Amino acid sequence: MSVSVSTTVFRRHDDRLGEFELRPLDPEADAALLHGWVTHPKAAFWMMLDADLDQVRAEYRRIADAAGHDAFLGLVDGRPSFLAERYDPARVELVGLYDPEPGDVGMHFLCAPTDTPRHGFTRAVLGTVMAWLFADPTTHRVVVEPDVRNTAVQALNAAVGFTPLRTIHKPEKDALLSICTRDRFLATQGASTC
Repeated sequence: MSVSVSTTVFRRHDDRLGEFELRPLDPEADAALLHGWVTHPKAAFWMMLDADLDQVRAEYRRIADAAGHDAFLGLVDGRPSFLAERYDPARVELVGLYDPEPGDVGMHFLCAPTDTPRHGFTRAVLGTVMAWLFADPTTHRVVVEPDVRNTAVQALNAAVGFTPLRTIHKPEKDALLSICTRDRFLATQGASTC
């Protein structure tokens, strides 16, 4: 996939929180911004707290070069506000850990740290990422694997339609394998979302 970094790949309006959009991540230009996000204590489950700038740049360069994995910067009203990763779980992250089905797409998301939290913001980010993934008609299920200790994201996942399947053991963590179908997501959002 070769998309210009300035290209908006998805846009969604939230009446209360503003204009959400996604654009491809630029590993060079966005590394300093991401470094501040992934090393913040609130990003502990991102597992990069001790990463230096070069390590963050190298990780996102690796993702940009990988087949079946890409990263996107999320903006709200034009301001960088979240990170989204999309991956093929049959080739990345979950190889040999579950039985993939055609149309499965893996996802990670991270909200930027803030001193002024906005009620409902993280759920709106997750809803935007899910709407973007399901805007692709070939996506049938979204698959996630949050750390079993991350109960906050598990509650958010449930709110947008994820069903936990089982705990899986990855090299870096024990994870709660969960899936969300298009119908389950739409039932939580309203059919006009995607």
